[in-house]
Amino acid sequence: MKMTITLVIAISFLFFLSTQGYAQPKECPVLSELMQTSIKDRKEVIVALHTLIPKTYGTGLDDFPDMYTKWNVVTAKPFPSTVGIESEEDYFAMAKNFCGNEIAEKSWLVRLDFPKAPGADLAQGQIFLAKSKEKGWFVWFQYH
Repeated sequence: MKMTITLVIAISFLFFLSTQGYAQPKECPVLSELMQTSIKDRKEVIVALHTLIPKTYGTGLDDFPDMYTKWNVVTAKPFPSTVGIESEEDYFAMAKNFCGNEIAEKSWLVRLDFPKAPGADLAQGQIFLAKSKEKGWFVWFQYH
């Protein structure tokens, strides 16, 4: 009996931990509030990142307090422009799955490199952006 209870508790604990780690946005953008953008807006996105990245990532972790203070843009493009690019089109599929095709079509993928971060997992960032008609550019999902 003790073995069965222990097994049930262990399986429940593993299930709880695995479901908590699933990445998904807290809420999706409201379609009617989004502006249509294009690759022509790339410079505007890059400028907005100077505000958005510190808001999204902060400066770092306890052991690495300034690891997000320096960053490089690897990719900044509207999601439709990622089609056919193996390293990027899966993010477009994620955006469509999370919030629907219309939201994804009006959103951007920004892939980042954080050179001060230790290890590959922390050194890479991916955020999904959109532009609000009233508030400008905002991050609606942070993958890493």
